[in-house]
This record gives sequence, structure tokens and C-alpha cells, in this order.
Amino acid sequence: EVQLVESGGGLVQSGGSLTLSCVASGFSFSEYPMTWVRHAPERRQEWISGISSDGGDTRYAESVRGRFTVSRDNTKNTVYLHLNDLKPEDTAMYYCIKSVLKAVIPQRSNEYDYWGQGTQVTVSS
Repeated sequence: EVQLVESGGGLVQSGGSLTLSCVASGFSFSEYPMTWVRHAPERRQEWISGISSDGGDTRYAESVRGRFTVSRDNTKNTVYLHLNDLKPEDTAMYYCIKSVLKAVIPQRSNEYDYWGQGTQVTVSS
């Protein structure tokens, strides 16, 4: 059974930092790209970052580029999202997602496979 378990969210002041973790199990983690999306109430789901299976290729949405960093440790079956210089508009539920395909960093919903349960990030002004 594929499982993705996120953690690391919380309440932080504007300008602060958090590191989100997503621990994967039930599949060959090192063979699949992973992605992060976020969803805030009354806002569209937003793809924010993705990483290739070996970690050598990373992608970012313009809204987070330069502030967020994605990484992974295949020895720990874990993907990370480091959030820096947080802003109130970053408040959302953050989800990690496994790619359907081994060769594609998922950026569109039809490329998403399994989702975690999400971790809430709240940024106060």
C-alpha cells in the first residue's frame, strides 16, 4: 500500500521558515519524481514545486521561486520542502504527491498519483 505522510507544518510569523517532510512507503521511492502542491480555502489548488527521482532536477512555481527549496533523501524515502521568507499568502494545506510516471516531474493533475494527507502551514502577518 502506497503511503505518503507529511509533517512539519505549523504557525509561523511572516518572514519565518519551516521545513516540511514527506515520508513515503509502499513503492520504490527512488524511481519516482515527487511534487508539492498547496490548497488554501477559496483559492485554486497550486502546484509549487517538483523534484526528479534522483534529485538532480528541481522545478518551482514563480510564486515561491527563490524562497522555497525542494530536496529528497532516497536513503530515507523522504522528500522535503524548505520554506523561507514566508508570507501570509503562503497559508495553505501542503500536499506531497507521487508521480504517475517515472520520467515526469508532475505539474498537472493528470500526472499526480498518490497524495499525502497534507500538513497545514499558517503564516501570520
